[in-house]
Amino acid sequence: MSINIRKATSDDASFLAQMILQSTRADKKIGIYDLIFKTSNDKDVLNYIEKLTNTKAKSSCHYSNFLIAEIDGKKVGSLCSYEPRIATQEVFLEALSEIGIDGEESEYFGLMNICGFVLNTRTLIFDYMEELEGFMDVGILKALMHKSLLNARLKGYRIAQTVVEIGSLETLLYYKKLGFKEVKQKECDPYKEIFGRPGLVLLSVEF
Repeated sequence: MSINIRKATSDDASFLAQMILQSTRADKKIGIYDLIFKTSNDKDVLNYIEKLTNTKAKSSCHYSNFLIAEIDGKKVGSLCSYEPRIATQEVFLEALSEIGIDGEESEYFGLMNICGFVLNTRTLIFDYMEELEGFMDVGILKALMHKSLLNARLKGYRIAQTVVEIGSLETLLYYKKLGFKEVKQKECDPYKEIFGRPGLVLLSVEF
């Protein structure tokens, strides 16, 4: 089974929206985009995320930050890598504004100021590492990560980081298999109240 890794294009918006929602919900009732868009209706949330991947402002979830894995021409996985010095919170708010959402009104940003981590702007951040059900354990995520790290080296990066929820055991285990080590753990009651998870873990890898 041959896995093809390629850069995402604007035409992949629908698939990327599906992967982003899958990643942020992660077996919870709601994820961050339900909070930002103030709805848990799948169709509405997917529609908003799809638009968000194609805004002029290149936020962390812009299609240009993604790699897509394909098997026999079928899209089966995604991985996002972005530079936090470029894809800032201000850029994300700008992208939300483009699709008609006032991010300043969302409790998400206030929550992350309390519960999130201050990211090192000299590192590359990985996010939305996902694969379709039925295609697990065939090496998709490993292939995506390998290509992303190769691209990161070409950009001059030597450290990559990711943030995972405490309790997301499968995701944590997978990142650790790929060489990531736990840097910090932050338990946060407001995060637990909204998402039902105790808080967040910061992981890092040198390459």
